[in-house]
Amino acid sequence: MVTAVKSQPWTQSVLHTAKGFSATALPILSGKIPEGLRGSLYRNGPGRLERGNTRVGHWFDGDGAILAVHFKEAGATGVYRYVETPEFLNEERAGRLMYSGYGMLPPGGLINRFTKGLKNAANTSVLALSDRLLALWEGAHPYTLNLETLETGEPDPLGSLPESIPFSAHPKRDPKTGDIYNFGVTVGKDPVLNLYCVDANGKLKQRNSYTLDGFPLIHDFVMAGQYLLFFVSPVRLNPFLLLARIKSFSESFDWKPELGTQVLVFDRETLQLVSKGETDPWYQWHFGNACVDEDGNAIVDIIRLPDFNTNEYLRQVATGETHTSAKSTLWQVRVNPKTGKVFEQQELVDRHLEFPVVNPVDVGQDWRYTYLAMHRKGSDSTKDFFGAIGRFDRKTETLIEADCGENRYPMEPIYAPDAIDANQGWIITVVYDARTDSSEVWVFDSEHLDDQPVCRLALPEVIPLGFHGTWKPAQ
Repeated sequence: MVTAVKSQPWTQSVLHTAKGFSATALPILSGKIPEGLRGSLYRNGPGRLERGNTRVGHWFDGDGAILAVHFKEAGATGVYRYVETPEFLNEERAGRLMYSGYGMLPPGGLINRFTKGLKNAANTSVLALSDRLLALWEGAHPYTLNLETLETGEPDPLGSLPESIPFSAHPKRDPKTGDIYNFGVTVGKDPVLNLYCVDANGKLKQRNSYTLDGFPLIHDFVMAGQYLLFFVSPVRLNPFLLLARIKSFSESFDWKPELGTQVLVFDRETLQLVSKGETDPWYQWHFGNACVDEDGNAIVDIIRLPDFNTNEYLRQVATGETHTSAKSTLWQVRVNPKTGKVFEQQELVDRHLEFPVVNPVDVGQDWRYTYLAMHRKGSDSTKDFFGAIGRFDRKTETLIEADCGENRYPMEPIYAPDAIDANQGWIITVVYDARTDSSEVWVFDSEHLDDQPVCRLALPEVIPLGFHGTWKPAQ
């Protein structure tokens, strides 16, 4: 049974069941929309965490809902819709949860556990192509959405990707060629890391695979010049618990620090393994960015956690009551890509933060600024949620931040290049204000992040705190 929990103000957003809205003009609350801000913001995340008075097992199991904010000369328009997968529609008609997910087994008796499959939640991220938007999830193909209306289409095989091979949620786009790199892990006797190169139009160009040591949990990777780097943390799936339907995926992972973190380096041109190394045990969900320095070494920024307690914390988010400590901080790691050896590690920012992004033109290249969601100074990172966004300057090793204020909670900051001035950029985030139980779109000048937002727009409905987004410049 669902029990309402309101111990922390942010829970009003996370536990909100979104209704969605069609194209709606967004009123300006303060400031004005910059003249060069032309394009669309897309955000993905769980829009609902319960059905039939039953709550999902993990925050990752919520139904994906996409927010689009289109910035045009006449003003800003918002659209918010669920990704209407077959599983979503079946549960909508039945009025109850029916499928397994990352953190849950199908409700009901033992037969349901073996007959009801895994639901594609389509809730993790988005990839904007010239003619369509893709709703991304870890375990399957993405779903195609209309760029303007967000109407759901069919699963997208990206040209010729087999149905059994997933297209994960953190693709990397080469800013020079437009090529997109991604991966997907397939389950089997020998788990396989599948690597892909997709062209700018979303058509598969190249594919390769690498057999993994056990079944790890790989959420993200990083591109550095001519290399793709994977840091495989010491989390391994117990297949018996999953196959016997005793526990869900989330509950079947074990933290095994004695294995260390495995470093896998692949060549971008061939998708072949270049080197393999090992370093200290840690876990990461996300990378900031990476590049190759003048000595040929890879410099990688990582949002690093000391262990896998983060998984339990994120499960608790869906209950509205968190009490597990899972502090993640910004680290820089240097790797020799020829050998896979990590030869330097440094913590850059000792603050609880997540959701790092960079200017899209800097992906895989040398960069200066990393933008992040972070906790306010003095807040309880175990119970509170991100209340500020920051900008870390790699050149000066300094951090500036925009504190959104008490009981205000921003999502991942998205960098939007200015359409007129190539040297100008904007940081866009969606902020939940628990004081008024409302959501807003905030736009900051990327060079003056610690100033007030240059524009605030009202949204017609609360947008539950979510995961990842992207910016698509106007064509």
